[in-house]
Amino acid sequence: MLPSAAAAIAPADDLLRELLAVSLTGVILYTPIYDPSGSGEVVDFAFEYLNPAAQRMLNMPEVPTQTHSEQWPHSKAYGTLAFHIDAFESGEPREYSTNYQADGYDNYYRLAARRAGTGLLVSFTDTTDYPRSAVEIDLREAQAAEKAAREDAEAQRQRLYQMLMHLPAQVATYAGPEHVYTLVNQRYQDYFPDRALLGRPVQEAMPEVGGQGFFERLDHVYATGEPAYGQEVPVHFDPAHPDRPGTVHINSFYLPLYDAEGRVDGVLDFSYDVTEQVLARQQLQELNQDLEARVQARTREAEAARAEAEEQRNRLLRLFQQAPALINIFTGPDHVLTLAHPGTAQMLQGRPLLGLPRRQALPELPEEQHAAIDHVYRSGEALHQQERLTRLDLLANGELHDVYLDLSYQPLFDATGQIEGVMSFAVDVTERVQARRRADSLQAEVLAATQRQVQEREAFQAVFEQTPALIALLRAPHHRFEYANPAYQQLFPGRQLVGLHLAEAVPELQEQGFVAILDRVYQTGETFFGAEVLFTVVAQNGDAPQTGYYNFTYQAYREAGQIAGISIFAYNVTERVVARQERAFQQQRLEQLFMQAPAAVCILAGPDMVYELVNPSYQALFPGRHLHGRPLLEALPEISEHVVSRTFRQVYETGATHEETSMLIPLVQPDGVLVDRYFNYIQQARYNEQGAIDGILVFAFEVTDQVLARQQAQAMAAELTAANARLVRTNVDLDNFIYTASHDLKAPISNIEGLLYLLQEELPAAVIEDANADVGPTLTRMLESVERFKRTIDHLTEVSKLQKEHSPATAAVNLHNVVEDVRQDLRPLLLQSGARLVVDVKDLPPILFSEKNLRSIVYNLLSNALKYRHPDRTLHVDVRAHVRAGYTVLEVHDNGLGIAAGHLPRLFTMFQRFHDHVEGTGIGLYMVKRMVENAGGRIEVHSQLGAGTTFFVYLPHAASPA
Repeated sequence: MLPSAAAAIAPADDLLRELLAVSLTGVILYTPIYDPSGSGEVVDFAFEYLNPAAQRMLNMPEVPTQTHSEQWPHSKAYGTLAFHIDAFESGEPREYSTNYQADGYDNYYRLAARRAGTGLLVSFTDTTDYPRSAVEIDLREAQAAEKAAREDAEAQRQRLYQMLMHLPAQVATYAGPEHVYTLVNQRYQDYFPDRALLGRPVQEAMPEVGGQGFFERLDHVYATGEPAYGQEVPVHFDPAHPDRPGTVHINSFYLPLYDAEGRVDGVLDFSYDVTEQVLARQQLQELNQDLEARVQARTREAEAARAEAEEQRNRLLRLFQQAPALINIFTGPDHVLTLAHPGTAQMLQGRPLLGLPRRQALPELPEEQHAAIDHVYRSGEALHQQERLTRLDLLANGELHDVYLDLSYQPLFDATGQIEGVMSFAVDVTERVQARRRADSLQAEVLAATQRQVQEREAFQAVFEQTPALIALLRAPHHRFEYANPAYQQLFPGRQLVGLHLAEAVPELQEQGFVAILDRVYQTGETFFGAEVLFTVVAQNGDAPQTGYYNFTYQAYREAGQIAGISIFAYNVTERVVARQERAFQQQRLEQLFMQAPAAVCILAGPDMVYELVNPSYQALFPGRHLHGRPLLEALPEISEHVVSRTFRQVYETGATHEETSMLIPLVQPDGVLVDRYFNYIQQARYNEQGAIDGILVFAFEVTDQVLARQQAQAMAAELTAANARLVRTNVDLDNFIYTASHDLKAPISNIEGLLYLLQEELPAAVIEDANADVGPTLTRMLESVERFKRTIDHLTEVSKLQKEHSPATAAVNLHNVVEDVRQDLRPLLLQSGARLVVDVKDLPPILFSEKNLRSIVYNLLSNALKYRHPDRTLHVDVRAHVRAGYTVLEVHDNGLGIAAGHLPRLFTMFQRFHDHVEGTGIGLYMVKRMVENAGGRIEVHSQLGAGTTFFVYLPHAASPA
């Protein structure tokens, strides 16, 4: 119930109607549409009513004929349909915010919904009428940044993929508990040239390896997330199978793969064939056993004298020698050192290495050793050398030292399959070579060596005590700690290590499988390398366990030809692993965005500008062409003489970004026809890790349609200008004709009218009143026709004046006073029609306008509303006004007959009438439009046949020429 004061002003229905009409918030009334199967489920909504604000914001009529889902097909994906259904079914008020960017909309909406009887009321706001919020601005900036990040991630993902596919190892990934192949690199596939692996479970693809423990290790890694390693594991294939007979030995790593939520969803298989090394070692062991037997006989007497000193020195020396191999990467034909192992820098006493060609960085090497790496770069064939003598200036003093290295040179390939560099693996075996050579003269050198051994032991002890690497010695067979340097001890604060068995001092190592690895090293004598292994240390004071990733080596050391223990060398790589995992996660997130980017993006690599990356949008610009892996001018030969090829070269040589708008580039179409196409594009240099330019990033948008449309528009504008000039001359002639005709016709019409009145006076009254003679009615109709003719002449005269009146005299006019004057003039017609007229134009600033013209505008609009009222309902006419930027907007709403949509384009032309039952000339609205436009304003109309019409008249605040 309304309060008594409110009820006295107006009925509740009227107040609701007026509130909806003036509301700046959009309001929609829906009724539900149920599932036709009879399940009672709401599947859509039908529109019952939109208030004026909703009609304006959505550009829709008062009662749209489409349903909610038909109007907004993407509402289900954005969740707005579900929000409406939930609000209706729950009966509780609901609120919802959405950044809707579909179905032609791009705005932030806030909605509030509540069930009302059998319907649903929805109130909403639209940021179109308001400045964008900081949140929305941040959201859009974040979306743009995310798009750029996705593009960068795609580039990194492609590089990582190319690296995996060209690694000198067998790489495969398995998905799900069935271990289905999802990636197989070429090295892996070469083992099975006649088998299809991708998409098949591993047990189905390779049934012959069942029972050898491989399937069980994959199951364990998938179920627990713990990595599994295999050192020189024998693999027995079916000898009868044609594609891989016999037995091979592999070093294998099975690592868990995680999804975005951190759950294990697959396994990475990284392995490499070490069959040749195993066979060679077995032969070497046989030779070494024979050699060792002879050496033992010659050195047994000296062993007793130096046993204690030799024991400690050998342990420390072996531990020092077990450091990982030196890995260095050389790029380009000059073999520029782009990645140097820390051990390399330490060996060469801090000499400048990175960024220098190999011949410049190591000038002391003979040319044949440089030629060896030249051959690998040119031919792509790997090179392996054992115990190669390399003379190096280790102290940077010009003195060369003999260093023996086991070397492997492996070619590196870029994304296009081209060789881009060489990777070297080097193990310093100088001590091993020297020890073998000293074996024959060892007995004679025992006494002299004893003093050196003491010094070396002290030096090694000092090195181990100060190094950040984790170093320990374990005594076989129970792995008792004999030595642990401070860095190793710090990993287990507060624990006693030396003198205790490993399983007793650090029981968590046994639980994590490390003791089993130590047992295997002790039993086989083979060195074990662990790369980036996850390790957990249990805190002794009740704190949470500490986890980290480590690279480590377990190496057996011997005494008297027997394995006496194991040395441990490890270092923490947690920061590197976590950073790589984060990069991989970001790359995965960015991959999809790059491939779905609407902009055309590509990457051109190297001075030949080879297509390294091409996203689908870029490829779509050149249908039928193969771009990836081809040089730019080979893929697009028609641009070789075009300016765009020069800008590409300038960007690559200078690094300066180049932008172009509407650049004309002729391109050959699939049918062989050369067609002019226009592009907006950006060419930007790409830099490698050393800061050198190694490619170009291209972002392109084809704007051919826009350019052609603009050119056509310019031509049309020129034609329109000429036509307008002709039209102005024609209008002047027509105005002169209308004015002359209306002036010259007034006298004849007045004479005809006088003659008719004279005839009416002269005829006998009986003749005029004779119903059978039809004289009286005929005279009446003739006089009415004359009257209509006179009104038409007056209107034509007014039109002629309007045509000439481009700058009418203006004054500050009070709109409220003008509307009240018109109301009084129309008072008899208002009473006769029973119409309800509501006026709300108070408290507005004066309007700079011609008062006569403004009165004519208001009179025409109100009289039309009264004349074209609906016969079956009471006429409601609302006159309102509000201030917008630069305008006062006069609104006239009615619920009359309305106008069909097909008639609206001709509504403001002369002599147009769409309802013949009301008398008129069809000139009034034409004059209204001319008066508004002559003053610099505009008029708009919204109408629905049978429902009513609304006129919006924009009256300018300052005078403006038409």
